[in-house]
Amino acid sequence: MFELFLEHRRLGTVGRLLNAAGHRTREGKLFGKTTIERLLADPTAKGRHRLNYTTARSGNGVTIKPEEDWSYMAVEPIVSEDVWDECHALLEQRRQKIKPTARKPVQIFAGVTFCQCGQKMHVPSNTPKYVCQKCRNKIPVADLDAVFHEQLKRFVFSPEEVAGYLTSNDEAIREHEAELEALEKQADDVRHRMDEVMKLYLGKQISGDAVGRQYGPLEERLKQIEDRIPEIQGELDFLKIQRLSSDEMLSEAKDLYTRWPKLEREERRRVIEQITDRITIGKDEVHIDLAYLPSPSKILAKSARNLCR
Repeated sequence: MFELFLEHRRLGTVGRLLNAAGHRTREGKLFGKTTIERLLADPTAKGRHRLNYTTARSGNGVTIKPEEDWSYMAVEPIVSEDVWDECHALLEQRRQKIKPTARKPVQIFAGVTFCQCGQKMHVPSNTPKYVCQKCRNKIPVADLDAVFHEQLKRFVFSPEEVAGYLTSNDEAIREHEAELEALEKQADDVRHRMDEVMKLYLGKQISGDAVGRQYGPLEERLKQIEDRIPEIQGELDFLKIQRLSSDEMLSEAKDLYTRWPKLEREERRRVIEQITDRITIGKDEVHIDLAYLPSPSKILAKSARNLCR
């Protein structure tokens, strides 16, 4: 379940969109997160195709050679070097955010909980609270868990956010469907008028010059419409895929929120590690900065009982 937040904010969504649109890899396989990450990290996209950087494929897969053995060949870029570098930097940042889980902290929020003074907060053995050793700021463990749980609910079930997003998506789908229907009708009308002009010419009711004056603009208009139809169809298909993806995301996120109280400690810890950048405990409020959700959140202490006693 916790994989949801990575899937929909990282590479998994890209793979699903590509696969749903009918695209496949060079080997005819479905796109997965590993394939997409490898393609994004390949400098060929910015015009530098790598040569001699892997060994031959074997039963153990591909081995990357030392970088000093690599060579490069200039090719036609598909993105600018600045765009590629920015993308590569984001990928590196996300790799660094996924922390190794070999060392298991006792408390599920250990390592990401800070006092407003900047000091890390820990749970001493003699108290069920996160405590700042510098300024003695405190928050009960149970309250922090309740605040985090509420944060998931507020993100997932905010009526304004969910309704606004889904309404906007549905309106865009309806607009594209209406435009597509109108374009197809226009195309039929133009073809009919072109046929009528040709019938008049074949019946010798108009001259060749008249045909040119009437037929030429119609032909140009038909070309414009036929060029526009696949663009609108493609945008419509993408919007529908987004709609399906959002339904899936909301459903799975709802499941995560619902099951949170029943999750094992280690499962909760893995969720927190994957999606949380930092939790800051103030005197009367809590800030939770989530790594893969749209924006940092501020949750007042009043909603979580007496947080700082």
